[in-house]
Amino acid sequence: MARAFAEIAFTPQVRAAQERLGTAQAYARFLTPEAARGDSLGPDEAAFIAARDGFYQATVSSTGWPYVQFRGGPAGFLKVVDARTIAYADFRGNRQYLSTGNLAENDRVSLILMDYLNRRRLKIWGRARLVDAGAEPDLIARLHDQSYRARTERAVVIGVEALDWNCPQHIPQRLTLEEFEPHLAGLRDRIARLSGENEQLKAALGQSA
Repeated sequence: MARAFAEIAFTPQVRAAQERLGTAQAYARFLTPEAARGDSLGPDEAAFIAARDGFYQATVSSTGWPYVQFRGGPAGFLKVVDARTIAYADFRGNRQYLSTGNLAENDRVSLILMDYLNRRRLKIWGRARLVDAGAEPDLIARLHDQSYRARTERAVVIGVEALDWNCPQHIPQRLTLEEFEPHLAGLRDRIARLSGENEQLKAALGQSA
């Protein structure tokens, strides 16, 4: 865990819970000046983000309620602009604008990016700004994948405040259809081969009869 993440996450109430439950001493080291800062994206994070086709995003309403939604798109639609900035094209959806409205008042945002195949999870906290499609057309063009059939209404640009690679414990291993395809291809080849051998055997038995 990085210091920037601990500084945000370990509120006085959280620290009190850690004290009560016996984990405060173990986590105190992440709040020391010697701990890695962890507020910028490196090559590992950039590669991980580029491979994702979706993530979970949390915002907070004016009434204090959290709102979590899944944002999906073509792999790599969440882009690393620089070591402290990520951004994505906000595609038109059901037009409830819950996240849009929440971010207009409170720019804090939390993202969880999952790699179920390899049981890896990256958490990012940041502050988001919304850019309407007509305000910065060059940015929109950079973020929008022309091969993806969706309308971009705005860009969401997130300044990274903290990040953390999470423990893989309890992450279920799942495969998308694309990830499962190499395994299916081998099974299809085997089935085709066995079917061919079966037809040959049937033909041979028919001739001998």
